[in-house]
This record gives sequence, structure tokens and C-alpha cells, in this order.
Amino acid sequence: MLARKGNRNNNSNNDHLRQELCMLGGIYAHPKQKCPICGGTFKDTGRALVCPLHPKQKATKFRVIFGSIHRRFDTYELAASFLGGLRFEKSGFTDREFDEREYKVKQKPLSFSHLADKWLEVKKQEVSASHWRNLKNYLRRAKEAWGDRIVKDSQYGDIEDFLLAQDLSPKTRNNIKSALNSFWNWLRKRRLIKVEDIPEFPEVRFELRFRKLVDKETQRKILDEVKRISYEVNPKIWLGIKWLSTYVNVRPGELIQIKEGDILLDQGMILIPHPKEKKPKPVVLLDEDVELLRRFPRALPHVPFFRHQGNQNRTRPGQPFGDKYFWKWWKKACSNLGIEGVDLYGGTRHSSATALQEYFSPEEIKEATMHGTNTAFQRYFRTDIRRLKAVYEKAGGVKEDKGETGQVVEGEFIGK
Repeated sequence: MLARKGNRNNNSNNDHLRQELCMLGGIYAHPKQKCPICGGTFKDTGRALVCPLHPKQKATKFRVIFGSIHRRFDTYELAASFLGGLRFEKSGFTDREFDEREYKVKQKPLSFSHLADKWLEVKKQEVSASHWRNLKNYLRRAKEAWGDRIVKDSQYGDIEDFLLAQDLSPKTRNNIKSALNSFWNWLRKRRLIKVEDIPEFPEVRFELRFRKLVDKETQRKILDEVKRISYEVNPKIWLGIKWLSTYVNVRPGELIQIKEGDILLDQGMILIPHPKEKKPKPVVLLDEDVELLRRFPRALPHVPFFRHQGNQNRTRPGQPFGDKYFWKWWKKACSNLGIEGVDLYGGTRHSSATALQEYFSPEEIKEATMHGTNTAFQRYFRTDIRRLKAVYEKAGGVKEDKGETGQVVEGEFIGK
């Protein structure tokens, strides 16, 4: 009897809960839709919205109102399904916490597309133009895959499937993963999600490839050819590429964007304003380059230093160099010399930094290139050449050892 009484109580409680849920929210007709006969308001019968006085007159446009959530639908069935889902989630019967922000129609504040656009607006103020373009491309791919999905619903598998579906190099896929990781951490900092809402990220294995390099003699030949073919067009073409070969802490994208006001002749330096390292980067100039700069007419501080003179087709005086303008002339010079496979970055900064191993320690070179991580620096510093030569000399018996550690016998070094 007690058990039966308990069952009756449980059933009564469930019925009461169902009645409360049914009272939450409702389905309504579009405000402009009224009964065409009497102008009355349509009422919900549980199957349709009809006029109480003229039952054959039914609404054709529907909206669900559930607290601050407003959503429009073209059929009653879709509206009823959506409302039922909201009521069930609000009941607390699920593990998912009910959050009205996820369902607001106009802004959809927790949708991936909306928040990705907002994150890109923030990053535009923090990173270089080229880096921002990459981030925009990465997030565009993710928006195409996830659209208005709620960010709190993303799981490890969603991100892994997305990354594997990208027909890109492993390095680029890893860059996309890093961007997404940064995006979700930004959401946490903005208090839009909780720590437990951040999904785990898969590991993307990749290896940094080595660029093809040239020795200093070959580099000088290319620079001489650049000067020969471009100097009459615009001497700043040769000057910019020469600087990339000399000042190994500057990247092509950073250098080509400097303005007249960034050149501090009295101090003998250029101040790169927005480098990859996210802080101003001073470039101390050699005396010969300071003298070269004094020969150029100066312009207002906001004017790009690397600008066209207007003596070429499709260019006008004062127009800034394009992002690939140095690369264009570098490739033309290499082609004239029959040199293949050496890009601007590898032939200037990388080649110069690698050649410095003959004269400086890895720590000194790293300080000069201003690398923040050892992983990136390893692409420049491949090994200690001097130490390696000493090992090979011992292994091959190239030098006689006049000490007591051994003797040279038929070209081989025999240790004691």
C-alpha cells in the first residue's frame, strides 16, 4: 500500500511538473497576422493557431516567445518542436545547463560565427596585417564548417574532424589549431564560457622544412643583379633587398611597411612599429646605410618609405610597394643568373643568419635575429659549424696532433 501511495505521489508530482512546463513560453502568430474576417487574434489549439470565432481561419507565420527568446518559424510543427525543446531543457532533466543567450535570434551571441567575427576585430588591433589575414582565412574555414553552432557544444572530435578535412600542409593545420585554441581561451577570458567549456585540441604533427640557402658570394651576385636591373626604376628596390640581407632581425613584411617617420636618422636606426613579436623593434643602421638614406628626399612622417616613383606601368608616384614587390625583383634577378629554388626569405635573412655561424656563437646569432623560441631559431642555426669541422678533422686525421694524445699514421688519427 505504501508503495502504491508513493507511486501515486510521484505521478502527481510529474503531472504537476508537466503542467508547469506547458505554461512556459508559447506559440503566437506574426503581430500583423489577424483573422481576415473579424480581425481577432489567433489562439493556440495545440495543433494550429486559429481564430476562436472562425476556426477555418489559421495563421501562416509563427513565432515562439520564451522569456527573452524570440524565434520565427514558417510552420506550426517547427515552432512546436522548438518550444518543446526549450521547455525540456529548462526543466533540468538534462545535463546541459539552460542558457537563454544561445537562442537569441538577432545576435546569436554564443554562435561560433558571431564570436569568431568579434575575435577577429580584436586581433586586428594586436597583430600584423599579414598575420591577421591568415587568422581571417583560418576562421573563415571554421565558420564554413560550424556556422552558428553554439561554441559551448564543440568537442574534441569536432575539431579533429575539421582539421583532418582541411587539404593543407600539417604546418598550416597546426597554425589553424593554434588560432582556434587562442579563440576559445579568449572566450574564457571574456567570461562567455567556463573553463570546462573549452574543448581539448588534437595534436598535429609536423616538421619545419628548411629553405634552400645560398652562400654569401652567391647572395652578393644576386644583389648586384637586383641593383643592375632595378636601380634606374627605383633605387629603393635594391636598398630594401640589401637591408634584408644585412639586418637579419627584420622580415620582408615588416620592412616594406615602414614609414618615413619610422626612420630616425639622428639616432641611426629604424623603428619597426608592429612586428611579429608584438613590440617595437629597433634596427640599428650601419653608417653607410645612414649616408645612403640622407641622399633620398624626405617626406611627411605618415608616407610609406618604400613607394613607387611612377615611372613604371600601372604605378603612380607615392603608391606603396606591394607585399610581394621585393620578391618579384629577387626572382627576376635569380632567373637572370640561372639560380633556382631560392626564395627572397631564404636567400636574404636565412642565408645571412646561417653564414654568421662562421663568426658568432648560436646565442649571439639568436640575439641578432631576435627569435623568441628555439624551435623557430633551429631553422637558421642548423649546427655549430666550427665544432663540427673540428670533429670531422679528428675523425679524418686531417691535422697532425703534436701532443701526447696520439699520432698520425697513414692519414688516420690514432688515439692513445
